[in-house]
Amino acid sequence: MFTVDNMNRRQLLARAISFGSAAAASGLLNACGSSNTRTTGMVGKPIPPNPSGASNYVPTHPVHVPVQTTPVASGNLSTPSGVIPRTNWAAYGPNVRLADPMVRVERITVHHDGMPPATLRTQNAVASRIEQIRRGHRRNGWADIGYHYIVDPQGRVWEGRPIALQGAHVKIANPRNMGILVLGNFEVERPTEQATSAVERFIVEQMRLHRVPASQIYTHRELAATACPGRNLQRLMVSARSRGGLIANA
Repeated sequence: MFTVDNMNRRQLLARAISFGSAAAASGLLNACGSSNTRTTGMVGKPIPPNPSGASNYVPTHPVHVPVQTTPVASGNLSTPSGVIPRTNWAAYGPNVRLADPMVRVERITVHHDGMPPATLRTQNAVASRIEQIRRGHRRNGWADIGYHYIVDPQGRVWEGRPIALQGAHVKIANPRNMGILVLGNFEVERPTEQATSAVERFIVEQMRLHRVPASQIYTHRELAATACPGRNLQRLMVSARSRGGLIANA
């Protein structure tokens, strides 16, 4: 078993992976809280530590993903319409040699960035925040920003890591797992109505596109010991998946 998005594995992955190829290297994955960092349950610099007591968060839906060794027919791994492309914010593209192919999407996991609250009204402000996160993830030796999509406080959806590449957002459950980041620290603030509506609507669209059931929609804390996505976003996600919620009825 090896860890993806690890600079120590660069040569192995370079031989095993090329972007858009049918070959898939094995990997049980790097995620929020890389084994190369001293923190746990986070996305790496510049993301701050979890609030005190975060170790008390026990995963309620732990997922063990088997090593992927055989290429499987891919689903629709193109960028959805209406999503702001990464060319609008990213200084550089991903280092595709350091990431496994996504292959297909079977689950979706929601996160927050946990950074200090900030006013992110304009696209320029949001672009700067996303690029800041990407640089922090690259300094960890990861291929790119760990998430596939980012939802901002105005309800805009941005492209993160290309969906054709496996993400780095849930340490032991990255394979076939779409990562969606909602910008904000929802331990101390509440998601805006625009962000809440956008993330629910976007998740439903992706569920239908990839045929992902509601039972496979998670928050980070349900898969790992972390406070992410913050108590306020967690509460909203629980409601959206409950009877009568938008996700439950997708």
